[in-house]
Amino acid sequence: MTYNDKLKQYLQLQGFEALQLRAVLFDMDGVLFDSMPFHADAWSQVMTDAGFTFSKEDVYMNEGRTGADTINTASMAQFGKPATQEQIDALCKAKCDIFATYPPTPRMQGALELVQKVKECGLTPMIVTGSGTPTLLNKIQSHFPGLFNEQHIVTSFNVKRGKPYPDPYLLALERGGFTPREAIVVENAPLGVKAGVAAGMFTIAANTGPLNDKVLIEAGANLVFPSVQALCNEWDNLIATFNRG
Repeated sequence: MTYNDKLKQYLQLQGFEALQLRAVLFDMDGVLFDSMPFHADAWSQVMTDAGFTFSKEDVYMNEGRTGADTINTASMAQFGKPATQEQIDALCKAKCDIFATYPPTPRMQGALELVQKVKECGLTPMIVTGSGTPTLLNKIQSHFPGLFNEQHIVTSFNVKRGKPYPDPYLLALERGGFTPREAIVVENAPLGVKAGVAAGMFTIAANTGPLNDKVLIEAGANLVFPSVQALCNEWDNLIATFNRG
């Protein structure tokens, strides 16, 4: 199916006549930064040490949840009860401690050029991430200088319910003053895709991890690209389709 076919499907489902694109909402880990291998290693190591069965693939499947929600979901699935706050605090700290030992994560190939293209189109780039480290803003400004406004960044600190709930994306729309028909989502994980779809937005997946494309399609992705670079390469064709639609 063509981009135009996918757009028509989305518009019909949402009951919109057309997109009136004003913003692009980016996930961070696995989209803007090539950080997921480190996250997967750290989470699987910490959770396994704590007695969970939690593979690196499980990390990708749960990507987008807050740390507390990730731990609680695993605890309910394996032990039939939520984790205690003490467990959550200890595991989150242990994960952060391990992650801090890794080298700095680079930008995802094609990410800088893609965000620059978004800005050149007169659109507002925003970030919606399940991460919540104190150094996050400095990291973004260092790698994407002048491209993101601090008020246009939603982290795990800002919401009670993370992805796959739509709350993070709905908050981003509220902060930017946008409606679902005025923004699109760029994600890499199934839970993030579900969150974008639940918020009513056209959702693009860049499959930068080990999961099969089918997982992202079943989560509701309107389009799937094999990488952020591939999405960047097709951006001009995509934006032309959106503007026509």
